[in-house]
Amino acid sequence: MYRTIVYFEDLQDDSHPYNVGDIYPREGFTPSDERIKELATDKNIRGIPLIKKEERKPKKK
Repeated sequence: MYRTIVYFEDLQDDSHPYNVGDIYPREGFTPSDERIKELATDKNIRGIPLIKKEERKPKKK
């Protein structure tokens, strides 16, 4: 799972907006591994990472 760290509109998803804190990708959209890599690094149009991998924390008992 990825979390949006900078507002952007995904040009490969009909310009769907992602606000800071939103989960990427949205339900119903499956991006390619290449697209995820673009958004998680500076290899995109904006030149900065837009999403960050979020590790799932184990639930406390």
